[in-house]
Amino acid sequence: MKTLVIVVHPNLEQSKVNKTWAERLKQEEGMTLHHLYAQYPDFKINVEKEQQLLVEHDRIVFQFPFYWYSSPALLKQWLDDVLSYGFAYGSASSKLQGKELLLAISTGGPAEAYESSGRNGYTMEELLRPFQATANLCGMSFLSPFLLQGVLGMEEAKIQESAEAFVSYLKSQKLQTAK
Repeated sequence: MKTLVIVVHPNLEQSKVNKTWAERLKQEEGMTLHHLYAQYPDFKINVEKEQQLLVEHDRIVFQFPFYWYSSPALLKQWLDDVLSYGFAYGSASSKLQGKELLLAISTGGPAEAYESSGRNGYTMEELLRPFQATANLCGMSFLSPFLLQGVLGMEEAKIQESAEAFVSYLKSQKLQTAK
């Protein structure tokens, strides 16, 4: 399975988690890493190039830190521009039909903050619904996300362990569709 990992971090060089994940994924065959902020610092997205990348891969991964209950701004711009009518959805057919979509997300706050009784008042499943709806509209399978929560102050060894866990998760043949 060819996997496209779209890394969306505005300050990747300063990142601990997302940078570590990206560096670890570079070692794997069959995975294409695509750094959106490096590619499009001006937010002027080459739609045809991006659509071609999507067509060439079976699994699409959006890797990003969770900002204000969503993704960094460039991913939203990318979604608006690249997932156009007639390409990603619509009466003609979707070029993304049957592909998989997976989110790999880091949160500063701990997992218990993302429970209905937690500080944020919503679960990650609830907060990620727009991504699931996008996958559904495009005819994609929305896979259960890979989450690393509570990263603020996390020890380097734990971050390295998470990178290995992320690779194992991506290589797993038993990835589950999210509910």
